[in-house]
Amino acid sequence: MMIDGVEPIVAALGGLAAPAPAGLTGKVFTGWLAAPSRLGEVFVAFTGDGVQFVRPAESVHGDADAFAEAYRDRFGRPLRPADRAPAGLLPALRGRPAPSLRLDLRRLPDFERDVLGATRRIPAGQTRPYGWIAREAGRPRAVRAVGSVLARNPVPLLVPCHRVVRADGRLGDYMFGPAHKEELLRAENVDLDQVAAFAQQGVHYLGSDTTGVVCFPTCHNARRISPAHRHGFRTIGIAVAAGYRPCRHCRPGVEAASA
Repeated sequence: MMIDGVEPIVAALGGLAAPAPAGLTGKVFTGWLAAPSRLGEVFVAFTGDGVQFVRPAESVHGDADAFAEAYRDRFGRPLRPADRAPAGLLPALRGRPAPSLRLDLRRLPDFERDVLGATRRIPAGQTRPYGWIAREAGRPRAVRAVGSVLARNPVPLLVPCHRVVRADGRLGDYMFGPAHKEELLRAENVDLDQVAAFAQQGVHYLGSDTTGVVCFPTCHNARRISPAHRHGFRTIGIAVAAGYRPCRHCRPGVEAASA
């Protein structure tokens, strides 16, 4: 005679030998793979909702187990190898436009998602100060908090935190070191030497006396200003007082203190 409740349990245990239900694997494991990038080989973890974690192989000494441990510590899920990369991942890692690429940032707090979303909108070949990111994220005074968020960016390269710099013209920190930051920006044709020269002169914004527009020095509009029509400004407030209007593309604004 079967004890009440035991028979269903036995039946359920017997079912464990059957194939897993469709979709169950994706709910338990996160896929991962190695891929080429502008920083050499990277390890990438992704769910059905998008890419969740990226780290250069060199940052974990090429150890896939160390990458899996770092992922598990942060997201609480195990990894298993994937056969195919998500749509858009490979071109994005090489620095090419990839509108089909999706990111899975659901586990992050709202502010962190806002910071990463603003950072993702910085075009290749351009930079923005930490204060700009704070303003775009809706927390203009949270400049240092922006730096902390970017230091933990789960998807570097895909969210280009290397394009975020200090308001004083210095490159600032980068999670994989300043040499890699400089390497990535130069590969995107950012003229770091010119930006540094402007900063030494106290110039952080460039205005055109033909258009009456003032921009960040790396903005594509600023690059088109000929030296004869170019005017430098220390602050956006001084430029506006001189009759210039902020560029609609790079949207310079009153920045909080630099990070």
